[in-house]
Amino acid sequence: MRKPKHVRKAELKETIQNNPFITDEALATSFNVSIQTIRLDRLELGIPELRERLKDVARQHHDEVKALTDEEVIGEVIDLQLDETAISIMEIREEHVFTRNGIARGHHLFAQANSLAVAIINDDFVVTGRANVRFSKPVKATERVVAKAKVTAHDDKWTTVIVESYVDQRRVFSGEFQMARGHQD
Repeated sequence: MRKPKHVRKAELKETIQNNPFITDEALATSFNVSIQTIRLDRLELGIPELRERLKDVARQHHDEVKALTDEEVIGEVIDLQLDETAISIMEIREEHVFTRNGIARGHHLFAQANSLAVAIINDDFVVTGRANVRFSKPVKATERVVAKAKVTAHDDKWTTVIVESYVDQRRVFSGEFQMARGHQD
């Protein structure tokens, strides 16, 4: 049984506030309505589409990144707690995949994770000293990769960052990055 429109819209607004990265498709499934109904409800509520919500969140964090410029960050940083945790999102587009099989080239997933490992560190100078990475599942065009980084250890010169990347709650990449911070002699 469908809910009355005013109840659905109130729940829709709350759901998006709790998870601004939820897709219209997932909302349609959750509310048992069409994608078009969700889009109309969002329009009436003044809630932007997912891409605009992501851009808004990313704009809030771009000034916090010290070691990279906006153009150097791969993906959109949507959450950043310097020297603690960070999250970025990257849409896999046709130019990121192999033509033959449609699977994302690994260096794009690595670049997203590595730039997040740099961005999380509260220092003007950060370089990757060593990385131990594992690709666990293939990623295809149109999929959204969510990378989550966490600082697990640090001293004056080195920081260890663990990055795990997911597509629809399934891990597709993991890496441990040893990051050199400050100017090394």
